This record gives sequence, structure tokens and C-alpha cells, in this order.
Amino acid sequence: MIDTSFIGYVTEPFSVTVEKGRVRDFSLATGQSDRIYFDHEAAQAAGYRSVLAPPTYLFSLDLDREDSFYFITLLKIDIARVLHGEQAFTYGAPICAGDTISLVTEVTDIYAKKGGAMEFVHLKTSATNQLGEDAGSMTRTVIVRHPQ
Repeated sequence: MIDTSFIGYVTEPFSVTVEKGRVRDFSLATGQSDRIYFDHEAAQAAGYRSVLAPPTYLFSLDLDREDSFYFITLLKIDIARVLHGEQAFTYGAPICAGDTISLVTEVTDIYAKKGGAMEFVHLKTSATNQLGEDAGSMTRTVIVRHPQ
């Protein structure tokens, strides 16, 4: 069973610089077609500091941690038992190439269902840009299966 004393645990802030090439690659992979996702001048003409990151790019930034499975390591979860349950985003200030984004993740809940056959871990990652602006947040639910 996952230690529920981790509910409320907050990670140390993690900062990452948004790279233009990675924004371009993510934009291509997610089917973006607007030039604001690829061209600096088009993005500036639209009022952005630089090339705009697509809405769900925040997830990619969180993967840049030294241990991209930091919460699985922290909670001592067997990765072979992990399922991706749900993910949702709230949007704040636009995230642009060249920004430095600071991420903080909180374990907001841990509970079991089906007599302990499944445990659920809820995480919330909040992002702030170099200007101190709220750049959005991401919530995730991770499901951990246990044999019965």
C-alpha cells in the first residue's frame, strides 16, 4: 500500500527553460498548424514574446526533471503496476520559447478502491514563469494495480 502520509507533500521547485526547437517538435507532433507555434516573427506579431508553446506543453516540461518518474520513485511504486488514469490542464499566462518555468508538484490525494486492488494517486503540478505569472497547472491521476 502507498504511504498516505505523502498526501500534502510538495516537491522542491524545478525550473526549466523552454527551448524553441522542442516547442517546434511538440507542435508538429500535436498537429499544430498556426505559425505562432513555429515562427518567432509570427508569434511576436500576434503579441507573444516568442514562439508559443501548445496548451498541453506543460506535461513535457515536467518530464525534464532529472528523474522524470520522480513521484513514482518518491512513493516507492512499482512502475510495472502503473496506469495513467486521467490528466487535466488549467491555463494561465502563455508559455513561450525562452521562458523559464518553475514547477512545483503536490500529492493531493492517495486512496484505495476495490478492496485495495487499485490505489489512486492525485498530483497537481503548478507552473510559474520568470515574470512571477501563473503559467497554468496540470492535475494527474495515477492508478496502481495490485494482484488479488
